[in-house]
Amino acid sequence: METPDNPDNIVDFITGKKIPNIGAEANRQQVERFLVEEKGYQRENIIVDAPIQVEIDEEVYRSKVDMIVQIEGKPLIAIKCAAGSLGSREREIISVARLYAESPLPMAVVSDGFEATVLDTLNGKHVGKALADIPSCAEALVLVKKGPLPPISPDRLLRERLVFRSYDSMNVNVRGRGE
Repeated sequence: METPDNPDNIVDFITGKKIPNIGAEANRQQVERFLVEEKGYQRENIIVDAPIQVEIDEEVYRSKVDMIVQIEGKPLIAIKCAAGSLGSREREIISVARLYAESPLPMAVVSDGFEATVLDTLNGKHVGKALADIPSCAEALVLVKKGPLPPISPDRLLRERLVFRSYDSMNVNVRGRGE
């Protein structure tokens, strides 16, 4: 919901659109800027509010992912920006990274704009504990060349969908959910 005359709006660093400054939006702006200015990504490499939908019991659940980083059109990193505890959002972003594309994205990140937890999507283990540990654009190119990860097994897929929906449905003070 874009409201251009609202004084509480800010301009999104990636899209250039005016957006409400609610929830963890300021944190997301810091991460967006960091990815471009420090990690060497182009704005075109970052999808903001990336749509995601999952089917559970023949019903479609729609939401948005804070950011998806892609190289050469291949999604590689799912990012959740949070205000507060990063640990409480790790499982949510791992499920997003496992569900977003046909094969899992290699990395998942939770950040508050100052700190970050970088996770290996396949095993859910920490591979970094700082913004600096997010792969650079050059490192992401290496991930692209490795090829896609194996798909999630069908029985595990349903569990991941349920985990994602459970965590995502608890998100408050976010803009654009389910649009």
